[in-house]
This record gives sequence, C-alpha cells and structure tokens, in this order.
Amino acid sequence: MPTVKPKIRIENVVASASLRHGIDLGAVVQAFPDAEYRPKEFPGLVFRLKKPKTATLIFASGKMVCTGARSEGEARRALVNVVRDLKKAGIIIVGRQEIKIQNVVASANLSGWVDLMGLYEIERDMRGRILYEPEQFPGLIYRMNEPKVVLLLFASGKLVCTGARKEEDVYEAVDKIQKRLEEQKQIHYT
Repeated sequence: MPTVKPKIRIENVVASASLRHGIDLGAVVQAFPDAEYRPKEFPGLVFRLKKPKTATLIFASGKMVCTGARSEGEARRALVNVVRDLKKAGIIIVGRQEIKIQNVVASANLSGWVDLMGLYEIERDMRGRILYEPEQFPGLIYRMNEPKVVLLLFASGKLVCTGARKEEDVYEAVDKIQKRLEEQKQIHYT
C-alpha cells in the first residue's frame, strides 16, 4: 500500500459501437438539425448529448465513436441514448449495437515530488519502455506492460495515464508506479 493515497480522476472514456449496418447521415441531419455534418471536411457526423455530456461521431458505415464520458458506464449510456434518440426520430436501426471501451484517460496526483532523472537511470534496462528527454518534453514516458498503459509522469508528482481499456487498469497502474517510486526512493512527499 502506498504511503500517500493518490488522487485519481477519469478525464475521458472513448467507446465505440457498431450498428452492423449502414446509416443515412442525411436523414440524421434532417431529424437533428443541431448535428454537425460537413462531409467535404470529415466523413462523420457529430451528435452531441447534454446528459451525459458527450460527443458521438457517427459514420455512414454504422460505426460510432463516443468521447467525453467520465466513466465506462457513462460512455455506454451515451451510446445507448444516441441509438434510442435515432430510433425515436425514425432512423431505422436493426438489432443491438456492440459497445467496446477503446481508451480510458485519467490524471493523478501522487502528492509528492518525483526524481525523474533518478527513475530513468534506475529503469534504463526497460528496453525502450521508458523515455525521458527533458529538452524535448518535461515528462517521463513510462510504458507499463501490466496493465498495458502509458504513463506520462511529471516531476510535480502529477501524471497522465492513457491506453487503459477499463477504469480498474488506471487504478492498478497508478498504484504500481507509486509503489515502484517508493521502493526506489524516487518520490519525496512534502
């Protein structure tokens, strides 16, 4: 158990869904004039929800990508709500959509100062899974194998976790890096 409990916040959950059939984006725009659709600029339609506050890209192929959710449940709920709204507007949708979480992005504060150069020197044998070039970017990039995530770790003790497929992976990754920092004496609590 880490000495200090980190503060973790889920920032964005990206989920995809497939309707298994095409969809007429022109009909969606007619039914929802607020939907953003500029096919000459981008092939997808942007369908925004106020609750949960998300944006879903809908493609003519029937594929959808939802961004902006703050939890896996919220992302799933948003996609279900989009399909429900489309059906209510008379857009033909057959069967149930298959929803898959693609990425969970979170931020965390470890509440201590991290010696990035010290960590880099200790972990150098990770063969390309750790990168620290302070002249290029102020954070250390730490590619964790289990769970499979990428951490952007900053000297302030703040970090960004990306690439997680479920929220619990974020919590596990933050716990692991904090324990590793404590074991190697590379975090200093104030």
